Amino acid sequence: MTAPTPLIQQAYQTKLQSYLDKQGDALWLNQQLESLLFADQFELVWGCSDFAADQAIMDPQIFRQLVESGDLQRQYPESHYNNALSKQIEAADSCSDEQRLSKQLRRFRRREMQRIVWRDLNRLAPLTETTRDVTRLAEACINVALDYLYPMVTADLGVPMDNSGNQQRMLVIAMGKMGGGELNISSDIDLIFAYPEAGQTQGARRSVSNQEFFVRLGQKLIASLDAQTADGFVFRVDMRLRPYGQSGPLVQNFAALEEYYLTQGRDWERFAMVKARVVAGDAEHAQALQEILQPFIYRRYLDYGAIEALRDLKRKINREVARKGMQDNIKLGRGGIRELEFIVQSLQLIRGGRVHSLQIQSFQQALEQLAVEGLFAESDKRQLWRAYQFLRNTEHAIQAMDDKQTQQLPIDSLPRQRLAKLMGESSWEDFKAQLEAHRQQVHKHFINMIADDNPQESAGEEARDKDVIWYPEMDADSIFSVLKKLNYKKPAEIAEKLVQLYQSRMVLSLDAVPRARLDALMPKILLICAAQEDCDNTFNLVLNLVQSVLRRSVYLTLLSENNQALEQLALLCQRSRWIADQLTTYPALLDELLDPRNLYAVQDKQQLRDQLRQQTLRIAEDDQEQQMEEIRYFVRACTLRVAACEITGHLPLMQVSNQLTWIAEVAVEHIANAAWYQMAAQYGVPTPSQENAGDRETPGFIVVAYGKMGGMEMGYKSDLDLVFLHDDLSSHTSGGPKTLDSSTFFMRLGRRIIHMLSTPTHAGMAYEIDMRLRPSGNSGMLVSSLNAFEKYQQQSAWTWEHQALVRSRVIAGDKNIADRFNQIRTSQICGQRDLQKLRTDVTEMRKKMRKHLDKDLKDNKYCLKQVCGGIVDIEFMVQFAVLANSYKFDQLAHWSDTVRLLETMVDCEVISEQQARQLIDAYKAYRSVAHKLQLQNQPVRLAQSELADERQIVTEQWHYFFSKQKQGD
Repeated sequence: MTAPTPLIQQAYQTKLQSYLDKQGDALWLNQQLESLLFADQFELVWGCSDFAADQAIMDPQIFRQLVESGDLQRQYPESHYNNALSKQIEAADSCSDEQRLSKQLRRFRRREMQRIVWRDLNRLAPLTETTRDVTRLAEACINVALDYLYPMVTADLGVPMDNSGNQQRMLVIAMGKMGGGELNISSDIDLIFAYPEAGQTQGARRSVSNQEFFVRLGQKLIASLDAQTADGFVFRVDMRLRPYGQSGPLVQNFAALEEYYLTQGRDWERFAMVKARVVAGDAEHAQALQEILQPFIYRRYLDYGAIEALRDLKRKINREVARKGMQDNIKLGRGGIRELEFIVQSLQLIRGGRVHSLQIQSFQQALEQLAVEGLFAESDKRQLWRAYQFLRNTEHAIQAMDDKQTQQLPIDSLPRQRLAKLMGESSWEDFKAQLEAHRQQVHKHFINMIADDNPQESAGEEARDKDVIWYPEMDADSIFSVLKKLNYKKPAEIAEKLVQLYQSRMVLSLDAVPRARLDALMPKILLICAAQEDCDNTFNLVLNLVQSVLRRSVYLTLLSENNQALEQLALLCQRSRWIADQLTTYPALLDELLDPRNLYAVQDKQQLRDQLRQQTLRIAEDDQEQQMEEIRYFVRACTLRVAACEITGHLPLMQVSNQLTWIAEVAVEHIANAAWYQMAAQYGVPTPSQENAGDRETPGFIVVAYGKMGGMEMGYKSDLDLVFLHDDLSSHTSGGPKTLDSSTFFMRLGRRIIHMLSTPTHAGMAYEIDMRLRPSGNSGMLVSSLNAFEKYQQQSAWTWEHQALVRSRVIAGDKNIADRFNQIRTSQICGQRDLQKLRTDVTEMRKKMRKHLDKDLKDNKYCLKQVCGGIVDIEFMVQFAVLANSYKFDQLAHWSDTVRLLETMVDCEVISEQQARQLIDAYKAYRSVAHKLQLQNQPVRLAQSELADERQIVTEQWHYFFSKQKQGD
């Protein structure tokens, strides 16, 4: 060790004086310091760890006992922590309640963490002993706490039994570093709770379900470990890795766990489960649980299917590493601990199904076994292990200073000097040089991870099959010859583009690795695009994408390594210019092409909810920026899948509209809840009226969709017509650090929802939002009360606003308020009207719209939406008929979509079945053409000759609907 710096010396002297002032026994300490070995160790720890010194100062008796027992200098046997903690509690004879148990757990932790830090900083214990000791300490606290808490809960709720009459105990699964036996000095512990079978408790006055029993036990265990008391805490407990995350049940039985992982388990959960280990519970049930989890984690074959998922995880790691401030984080930054763990766990996940020796939780053991299996060179293994030890020792040194859960390099002089000394370096600069060398080695291995282990034919071999030779240095004439053999229609144009690409500054400045990836990819693109119907246009679109990702060569690798993904790319670009532009603008969407089963999978609304929940599971609810990014990716990825299904005939028109609408609903629903949480954390919440009190999502608040979204008829470029409404609540919020009057709370909530949906970010915007349909339009309140909305609809709303109400639906928020809105909506729609006035209002409004919006015969084309006999005419006819007849047939108020309303009109004999069929066929034809044009990025304008028969039919129906003798007269 290097000599202490003056700053460290000063810190040591300050702590020493504080100890002497409180202890008052200088003689004892001076006797200990007569040992030069102890004196050096003492000065190092107290000079560099405020935590260790402060713990000793707080409780001098514990420190003295540690010294005199010799525990600071000796290694513990495996069972020491369990035995010592049990004996301490028995000797205290004071754990008859949770509060006393909590106190003893914290006192034990305080003693043992001083010992662990002392031995770690003085290098009396190697890294593996330190991490093992912290893990065993955590396991002991969990198991001993359960031993005391279990009878407390059984005394109240009875004994949980299985179907055979056997008593059940809770099992605790440790995840992450605890599962691997690798906890750091200030780790939290990631846990999942389980129990064997559903059933009922026995032996208490009131029998409850086993689920209720184990939830109660789990809650008490978390409180005993995690709660911050006057004695501190034991371990911070994180339960977010359990099925369904924070929204899922705290405890699940084996059958429920098996069902979840079989049907809903995600790839990132497989990755996390590599380190899963049962740390509490009887051995028989622990083995049974492990047998349930193993098939989910490890496949029986070489798991190439996991490569795409791991590539996605790797991309997310890279994206987070690029965030500001990550360069000084030794865990999350470039070349950090997380990249090391990714390297090893990825190979375990891919190979572990066949190589059972890789099914282990420990990083060190897994690394050793990977070398044994020939997946790492011995030199690479040693290099990675040295880097791991250096990074983890650095992590421990940082955390030992203040017992804070951080991996951030310090910025102040004293902690920097402390860190350098603890790592055996003479200066901060020398330490940073060592750190950077290790991180560079780690990152080099990281960027080379997840290559394709199932090599496809090389580009040269593919080319020779077609008697085509390709190399990037070819001139225009040679490229022309290649393109002619591949049957491109305009080979000269494409040859010129390729020459320009390879002579461009962007390509010439590429590093060797991305340039090699481009060279490998280009012949594959030429071959695959040549197989498409419009090969020239397809190639141009794919080339645009390639040029957009040249600086992000991971995408070049993705396409080069996955012929299937490249084939899907060519097919989708050939069928849809809109898809091509989406992929070019947002290349992260290329990941969606890796598995056609997912690309063309049809999801219902609940599956979409589950997908979004999984994507946002590990994002803090108050991390608005990351929430927005994930929402945007979710919307784009899901919309891409719908478009792929439509252009390949996997989905008919009506299901496409349903899918697009569900995607938007799920996004709005999620953001409304996230925005509510953020507002509530800052201001508390308005108190709901007594009749509406209860635990509900966004209590007292709803989001209402109008227009295409309200009518379940969204297209690829639809905006969202939204209205926000709230209950009449108390005048001010409560329960937060600040208060607001309720109207301001809801106004800010509405603004936040709009911001999170429509503000452009790196990933664009999720949706454009139109709020003009709220009461009084742009001049009205952003968020209205439900009573004010009802009054407005009754007294002030124009006829066109009642028309809009026909296509309205609640899509998010408080179910009680939603029911009240539906009552208001139904009441307004079903009111009896002056039909002459209604007829006049509707037709006059339509004339105004045509005057301002219809651009007939511009460039000899008409607007399909606004033209006479077009989409809006059908919608106006339906809305008119609903408002004219709902007072007699209230079922007309049940639906908001045009097609079902037309079908309901037939049931009510408002129109004939033939009329309804003609309008439905025309409406579907219009929307189908509109979708096709949108997917080609073309305006929805048609030549006069197109859909002329449909327009004629709709025009005739218009005259029928608005005849004075029809529609309710």
